[in-house]
Amino acid sequence: MFPVVVTGLCQPWDAGGDDGGTVGSAVGLLLLSLAHSPVNYFLGWLIVGAASSASLTMPAHILLNEIAGRKAARAIATLMLVTGLSSTIFWPLTSFPQAEIGWRGACEVYALTMAAVCLPLYIFGLPRRPIEAVPSGAAAIPVASRSYDRTFALVVAAIVLNAFITYGFGSVLIELLKGEGLSASQALMFGSALGIIQIAARGVNLLGDNTWDGVAIGIGSSAMLLMSLVILLANQGSPVAVGAFLLLYGASSGALAVARSTIPLVFYDKGEFARALSRIALPLNWISAVSPPLLIWLITNSGNGAVLFLCAGCSLVATVMLLLLRSRRPTDATVGDES
Repeated sequence: MFPVVVTGLCQPWDAGGDDGGTVGSAVGLLLLSLAHSPVNYFLGWLIVGAASSASLTMPAHILLNEIAGRKAARAIATLMLVTGLSSTIFWPLTSFPQAEIGWRGACEVYALTMAAVCLPLYIFGLPRRPIEAVPSGAAAIPVASRSYDRTFALVVAAIVLNAFITYGFGSVLIELLKGEGLSASQALMFGSALGIIQIAARGVNLLGDNTWDGVAIGIGSSAMLLMSLVILLANQGSPVAVGAFLLLYGASSGALAVARSTIPLVFYDKGEFARALSRIALPLNWISAVSPPLLIWLITNSGNGAVLFLCAGCSLVATVMLLLLRSRRPTDATVGDES
């Protein structure tokens, strides 16, 4: 049971959000620690899951956009670089209170931390800015219509298709590598090395933020992801192919994590960005729930080839969507206009 609890405990540390999500996380963790029935246990996870949507990276990215507008890409990339270490730090750290006071006690420690450390930071540390009024007489296309135009549909398709792969591989990667001939210990070692490659890729994004916008990063990383899948598919069982796959997949998945927020930043600003990112969150959450069990079922019943073929197809379509978006980049004067 505890590995599941560890995953939930670490999520609230993945980079900020708002005070409502923090309160919800604390309440959910406390309820988990007190749960002695399946109903209370699942209710606690339900609250933690809902609170996570309000306290993870997406609200933080919206806040950074409110502060810096379309220039927030560097801040977002920096934040993603730091939060890439969250699991590396807090998964081992969580094992200490779990060993000393049990998983219930660990839940209570994290609930107290959320309430005593994170909540005051949100309440007293974040600047409170008044909502900017729209100048009288300013002509503007309604935000709702801009958030459902053809450009938005391409943005959602590209982000969701690539997320289908990266979210799903988080669950099947070890088994995938074992199917390629690696031993269990080798698969675990190579799989663990992905985090370092992903963080390095995010660092490259940070260095090149003045040269590449979110669409350019998305095109390059999506093409790299497709290449990694094709290499593994064409050379199954080859140690060299496995190494090339891990290098390319790790770099592309790390860059795509940043691109999920910086691609909308190219087309939307301020309130439009917040609304667009919030609407992207729904299909993204659905795909994060659907992808792991689907890929697990495929790898169990049809083997590595079926998983790689499906993911390569998704990656190819996502790359095409991003190439179509390249010609739709707006000028500063037309940000958000429907094209």
